[in-house]
Amino acid sequence: MKKLKVKFLSLLIILAVFQVNAQEKAASPFDFGKMWTFETPPKEWFKEAYGFEPSDDWFEDVRMSSLRFASWCSASFVSPSGLIMTNHHCSRDVSVQVQAEGENFDKRGFYANTLAEERKVEGLFVEQLVKTVDITDEVRITKTPFESQADKMQKQADAIKAIEDKYAAMPGWENLRLQVVTYYSGGKYSLYGYKRYDDIRLVWLPELDLGFYGGDPDNFTYPRYNLDCTFWRAYDEAGNPLNTSENYLEFNPNGISDQDPVFVVGNPGRTERYRTNAQLEYDRDYRYKMLLKSLTNRHDMLLEEYNLIKDDPAQEMEAQELLGNIFNMSNSMKAYGGIVGGLHDEALMGRKQEMENNIKKHSGADYWDQLAAAYAELNQHAWPVSHLAPRSYRGKILGLMHEVYNFDKLSMDKTAAPDDLNAAVASISEKSSVLTDKREMKLFAMLLQEISEDIYPGDKTLETILGGKNIFQFVDLLSKSEFSSSEKVKSMLMDGKKMNEGSDPFLSMSRAFGKKYDAASEAFGSSSPMRRDLETKIANSAFDLYGTSLPPDATFTLRISDGIVTGYNYNGTEAPYKTTYFGLYDRHYSNDSESPWSLPEKWQNPPMELLMAPLNIVSTNDIIGGNSGSPLINAKGEAVGLIFDGNIESLPGNFIFDDESNRTVSVHAGGIYAALKYIYKADRIVKELDRM
Repeated sequence: MKKLKVKFLSLLIILAVFQVNAQEKAASPFDFGKMWTFETPPKEWFKEAYGFEPSDDWFEDVRMSSLRFASWCSASFVSPSGLIMTNHHCSRDVSVQVQAEGENFDKRGFYANTLAEERKVEGLFVEQLVKTVDITDEVRITKTPFESQADKMQKQADAIKAIEDKYAAMPGWENLRLQVVTYYSGGKYSLYGYKRYDDIRLVWLPELDLGFYGGDPDNFTYPRYNLDCTFWRAYDEAGNPLNTSENYLEFNPNGISDQDPVFVVGNPGRTERYRTNAQLEYDRDYRYKMLLKSLTNRHDMLLEEYNLIKDDPAQEMEAQELLGNIFNMSNSMKAYGGIVGGLHDEALMGRKQEMENNIKKHSGADYWDQLAAAYAELNQHAWPVSHLAPRSYRGKILGLMHEVYNFDKLSMDKTAAPDDLNAAVASISEKSSVLTDKREMKLFAMLLQEISEDIYPGDKTLETILGGKNIFQFVDLLSKSEFSSSEKVKSMLMDGKKMNEGSDPFLSMSRAFGKKYDAASEAFGSSSPMRRDLETKIANSAFDLYGTSLPPDATFTLRISDGIVTGYNYNGTEAPYKTTYFGLYDRHYSNDSESPWSLPEKWQNPPMELLMAPLNIVSTNDIIGGNSGSPLINAKGEAVGLIFDGNIESLPGNFIFDDESNRTVSVHAGGIYAALKYIYKADRIVKELDRM
């Protein structure tokens, strides 16, 4: 059958085909999501779906009004004077840098009554996407028959450098940060030019009780009651509020209703919707399964530690830091848990398989089978790659183990410099006390238990290391190793005979685990070029068939996602499209004012105007991590909400998009406005936002 390259003009035809064959095919082109690039927005789809025909000026205005917030979130200009809106959870960790002695932003929040009181955070920046250009034809390099892949890659790198040099010298591109973005695994390339603003000052931050209302229990849920919002301001080089009168989103507290079309403009971080079913099965059975287990176990340990000190005033800062780590880990646990749940969903995986079969049929290639065979070879290496990689959250004993193993290899290298050997000995000696640290011993025992549960069938590595002991007996034995003494370990490392004997349990373990990790890393690394090449061919096959009617995977670059405001069925009832402050107070009193549903004193005795105000809202937009802080805008280009989360049903969105129950959760602009006006008395910000 002849291949057809389908553009947006025929996206509706594609949809119609899937709808006609609904009994046979559950797949949809929208399984790849709705994270459209600004270079190829689906104008015909917007017209058909919403009766909305945005002009090029509309797209440019919302693009120029939207921002990257540092390297982890999104944001937007919402006033002509550089006022920036983003999430509390995007701001909390950096805002504490300007917390003065005696202040506690978590407990009391922050509000600058005047411009002079707005506080600059050193190192914080936002970026505005000013220029984009398609450079696909200039970047693509055809590999000659006798040319190596490495030579081709070098030629491509040279071409990219030449393109960057050319555009850096062109009018309108001066002083911009240039980024080459790869889409569809090389099917398309774009050059982006960003303007960076480095003087960013804190304007308003609510208390943690409001910014993360409901805490971990309410995270990724809906109905929701959360004021996850913060305002910052960008300043120019002269130290004045930045003039953004040309491009900003007018703030409208009343600009949205049920069933209205809405758009999210932000920087989704990463999706993997072009992964094959074989890759997704690896993710399900190994990659995410093992990661989720590691996070869950360490989260529970941190929570135990927090509960022991949370009520001790002398350890307030330590408790605050622990709580931040717990929140971050909880968020990751739910996210990965949702992905794993989706990977076990036969209907979702069936849709992925249906789409894969459709693309395979039109390509006539066996790329998918080749990739499946490659992953079958990697299964046995999954546990060392997952559990033995030196990560801080896995504890310091694992890190010491890698140092000892690397020293062991270095000491056998005849060309090793004495200074390098001495430095390694000093480092290992300095860290030897971790083997007798109770907390580190507990973490390492936890790691060994995880390995015992996940080790590949027939692999005797752990069994040999333990030597008939149980895990706790073995960890106790390590605490008596010569490596637990800073003096003994120096002697041990410099004594070639003792090292050759290898009788010390920590040394024996380091060698066994180290070799296993090296072998696994080599297996993944050596097959990586082949696997990447197959992934490129598979993504290109999808691109050849559907063109830009399928959006590329997220890359933390600016996208626009369409949807409508609407509730959904859940728990045998219906979730409303919006919640109000009435619900916030119901959560507070229904939970006996206990954390994480407690409210600060200033929130007691609220006026009826606040209670009636909308607080959160849901829509069918496609988002992922990195979209936090994105503005929710209406067809007029007004800011009507602020993205902060997705519901539980949205979590499989890493590999497939399904808008039946998938919902984006936003702070309603009316809820932000009401809080500023009635609780925080932030009159100057209200005046700046107010356009009525």
